[in-house]
Amino acid sequence: MFAVIRTGGKQYRVAKDDKIVVEKLTGEPGAMVELADVLMIGGDGKAPTVGSPVIDKAAVFAEVVEQSRADKIIVFKKHRRKNYRRTRGHRQEQTVLRIVDVSPTGTRPKAGAKAKAAPKTDTKPKAETKEKAAPPAETKKTEARAPAKEEAKKKPAAKKPAAPKAAAKKDAPKKKPAAKKKAPAKGKSKE
Repeated sequence: MFAVIRTGGKQYRVAKDDKIVVEKLTGEPGAMVELADVLMIGGDGKAPTVGSPVIDKAAVFAEVVEQSRADKIIVFKKHRRKNYRRTRGHRQEQTVLRIVDVSPTGTRPKAGAKAKAAPKTDTKPKAETKEKAAPPAETKKTEARAPAKEEAKKKPAAKKPAAPKAAAKKDAPKKKPAAKKKAPAKGKSKE
């Protein structure tokens, strides 16, 4: 099922699990947002329902993924021959949404979004079991490296003496002053 919604002065065609970027909406990441301006609903082999201008009671529910800013645009103003030039940059605030449900009756979805988030937390214990298995392998590597580190500690690197810089400046030849140009004689002109 799909819907055409209006938000931020623009229209978007959305379906379940779509990610869209819209003008800034209030809400923290993870919060549920209801978009009530549904212009059209269609799908499931039925003729689409078109509102005039909106469909009553229909709603689209979305989860806020993140609040971000768009790429910078440069605003340049110029009045020719008037020495008027102004440059400004602008980044538009935007919200990334993930569509959770398209509801023709306006009923809120059940905890479907939370159920999808739960499997993500289940992946962490798998990673922890891998981490528990990894430490014995790391200890073998550190045991092999330990004798090399001890040898490096016994022999410190020899330091090189610094090159004398002051002596190099004294040995440089002095520059001769530039030759003066003769001024042309007064009264005589070149022809």
